[in-house]
Amino acid sequence: MTIHFIGAGPGAADLITLRGQRLIASSPVCLYAGSIVPPEMLGWCPPDARLVDTAKLDLDAIEAEYKKAHEAGEDVARLHSGDLSIWSALAEQLRRLRRLGIPYTLTPGVPAFAAAAAALERELTVPEVAQSVVLTRLSGRASKMPPAEKLESFAATGATLAIHLAVHRLEEIIGILTPFYGADCPVAIAARVSWPDEKIITGTLADIAGRFAAEPSERTATILVGRALAAEDFRESALYDAGYDRRFRPAARPGGAA
Repeated sequence: MTIHFIGAGPGAADLITLRGQRLIASSPVCLYAGSIVPPEMLGWCPPDARLVDTAKLDLDAIEAEYKKAHEAGEDVARLHSGDLSIWSALAEQLRRLRRLGIPYTLTPGVPAFAAAAAALERELTVPEVAQSVVLTRLSGRASKMPPAEKLESFAATGATLAIHLAVHRLEEIIGILTPFYGADCPVAIAARVSWPDEKIITGTLADIAGRFAAEPSERTATILVGRALAAEDFRESALYDAGYDRRFRPAARPGGAA
C-alpha cells in the first residue's frame, strides 16, 4: 500500500504526466482538492474508487483517511494542484506519514508559473536581461515569510518575479517593486491558466492596477514581473551560435573535440 502524491498541474486535465494519470487509474482511493483540481481527472479513477474531496478537511482528517487506506491495504492517489514542490502543504503530510510508517511516492506536475509563461508565449530567462526566476509570495495568515525573504530583497536582483497568492495585495506589490524595476516594467496577472475561463491581464507597474480593477481575478492568480516579459532587443544565446564550440557540436570549430 502506498500514498501517491501527484502534481495535477495548473488546470487542464491533459497537463498531467503519464505517470500521474496511470497512478490515478490504478488507485482504489483518491484524495483531491476539489476547489482547484479539474473534475475530468476523477474520471480516470477506477469505477468503484472511493473519492474524498479534501477542500473542507483539516490535516488530522486527511491523516485519518491515509490511516484508513493503509489499514485496508489500498493505494491512494493524492492530487494536489500545480507542482508538489511549492506551496503544496506537502511537507507536513510527509512528516506524518514517516511517523506512521506509511510509504509514499511523489510525482511532479506542471507549476502555475510555467503554465502562465506558456500562455504569455514568453521565456522568463532572456540572455543578459534576466537569468533568474524568483518564486515567492507575501506573508499571510497561513504562513509568515522568513525575515530575510522580503520582496524588496528579491526585487533588488532584477530577476523575473513570480508572485503567488498575493493578487489581492496588488497595490502594495506595485509600491514595493516600482523603485527597483521602474514604472514601465512589464507585468502579467495570470488566473486559472489552462482552464476554460483562463484570464491573462498584461500591463506595466504603472497601469496594471487599473487594468486589474476592470477585470478582477481570484486570489490564486500568479503575478509575473520583469523585463524578460517584453524583451525583444536582446543578444541571442550562444548555445545555438554557429561559432560556439560544444561537446555535442564539435563541427563548430575545425578539429574541435567531441
